[in-house]
Amino acid sequence: MLKTTIGVALAAMLLAACGQKNADHEKVEGPAVSAPAAPGNAAVDTAPTTGETGPTPGASSYTADQARAAIEKAGYSELGPLNQNANGLWQGKATKDGRKVNVSIDYKGAITEL
Repeated sequence: MLKTTIGVALAAMLLAACGQKNADHEKVEGPAVSAPAAPGNAAVDTAPTTGETGPTPGASSYTADQARAAIEKAGYSELGPLNQNANGLWQGKATKDGRKVNVSIDYKGAITEL
């Protein structure tokens, strides 16, 4: 009987020690996982490719208004009507730095003077 009582007492002490919560251990400062130092995926090369000769043809998801806004944001003004050609490029006449130019925007958003 004494062995049983001692065994139960030891089990109770172990359970009590394991079950105690300390408020200091519950506090978490900052994120559990730190953010990466450099955002993005290093495996994807987002640098402009040198040697590109002009706009890239392809199906454009830009509307005429979106293409107009992107061209104007790039510093072009007095933008005339935009037309989408067979290659999916939006093209029109605009003014930049006092020069009248033909301008084009491809599906990637690259603006090119033609």
